[in-house]
Amino acid sequence: MTDTKLIKWDAADHLKAEEDMALYLDACLDENDPVLLAAALGDVARACGIARLARDTGLTCEGLGQALSVEGNPSLATIMKVMAAFGLRLRVEVMLPRASE
Repeated sequence: MTDTKLIKWDAADHLKAEEDMALYLDACLDENDPVLLAAALGDVARACGIARLARDTGLTCEGLGQALSVEGNPSLATIMKVMAAFGLRLRVEVMLPRASE
């Protein structure tokens, strides 16, 4: 029997191009889970560099790290600042036809 070595997989290591970041965040938004979105924004932030993101958003590195974690609960204003700093924006689309009343 051989020993299996596991390595920690980090999404930030695979987010190099803006299109990859946008697709990743879009997939996370599809899950409709605010905790997942915050964590995904944290992954993208680490891929881009937290210090640069802090400078671009006017937020602190510590505040960003806390807000963009699984335990974080970023405000919509923080999410919008972070997305704008990434050169991305949120969009709205119809999910399903509404039930007729």
